Amino acid sequence: MADAKNVTTAKPKIGGAIYTAPLGTKLPTDAITKLPDTFKGLGYISDDGLVNTNSGKSETIKAWGGAVVNSTQTEKEDTFQYTLLEATNVEVLKEVYGPENVSGTLDTVIAIKANSVELQEHVLVFDMVLKGGILKRIVIPNGKVSEVGDITYADGDAVGYETTLSAIPDDTPEANTHYEYIQKPKATTDLESKTTEGAK
Repeated sequence: MADAKNVTTAKPKIGGAIYTAPLGTKLPTDAITKLPDTFKGLGYISDDGLVNTNSGKSETIKAWGGAVVNSTQTEKEDTFQYTLLEATNVEVLKEVYGPENVSGTLDTVIAIKANSVELQEHVLVFDMVLKGGILKRIVIPNGKVSEVGDITYADGDAVGYETTLSAIPDDTPEANTHYEYIQKPKATTDLESKTTEGAK
């Protein structure tokens, strides 16, 4: 039976929504447990939010006369798109240019090398708050930045990195590309369950 209570929207949790960790880091298996310090926050993303494209492409097989007799999946990409806004955050710059191409701090100097070195796979976690304070966490065991859009430097716009992340199948028999956990918080302190809007 249809239930309007199951219709929801999503907001980032306080402190950011995207976290990154080295490949092989132990993955969370719920929406509540606090992430260890191994995970580094990537700060604010634009109000376009997070877009997940997770649809397969199929090829139909037709019999003589045009009747469709079968359909086989030829590929299935799982990608995430978002725009990182914290252009002076070292972790964000490492995500865009690669950890080996970014060094230093704002207090000294942040040095960035732009080159063709291939970006490496890593773990990512997206945390959000749904309607009614319900928590949702998306876990990507093996993600790789596959595209970064044009970077615009202008008076009226925030500098942002429009990022496309490809989720690569893990080593499970099902070859999963990402996991999702949706959970009611046990207490108001779980994962800072208030939204940034609710904190204002």
